[in-house]
Amino acid sequence: MNIQTFAEECGVSAHTLRYYEKIGLLQVRRNSSGHRQFTERDRDWLGFISRLKQTGMPLQQICHYAQLRAAGDSTLAERQALLEQHAEAVAARIAQEQQHLLRLEEKIRYYQQLSVPALARRK
Repeated sequence: MNIQTFAEECGVSAHTLRYYEKIGLLQVRRNSSGHRQFTERDRDWLGFISRLKQTGMPLQQICHYAQLRAAGDSTLAERQALLEQHAEAVAARIAQEQQHLLRLEEKIRYYQQLSVPALARRK
C-alpha cells in the first residue's frame, strides 16, 4: 500500500506521515525497493498518536512517549506515568468545559424565560 492510500485510510495527509517519519514518531519498514510497507501495527500506532494529539498532548511530548515506547519494557512505568499525567490534564479540561456549558445553559434558560412573557404579551 502506498503512502497516499495509507494516509487516506488513516485520515491524515501523506505530508503528515512523512513528517512523523522525519521526527521519529513513525518508523515504517521499507522493502528492498525503498517503498514503505505499512502494517496494522503502524495503523494502530498512528491512531494512538492522533488520539494523543486530539486530547491536547503536545507533539514534543508525544515524541518523548514514542522514544520511551521504542526503548522497550524498561520504560513501562515512565510511559504509564506520562499517560496518567495527560489523563489528569484532559479530565481537568473536561471539568472546566462542563462548567462553561452549565453557564451557557443557564444563560439560555434566562433568555427563554424572558421570551415567554414577551410572546404572551403579543397575543
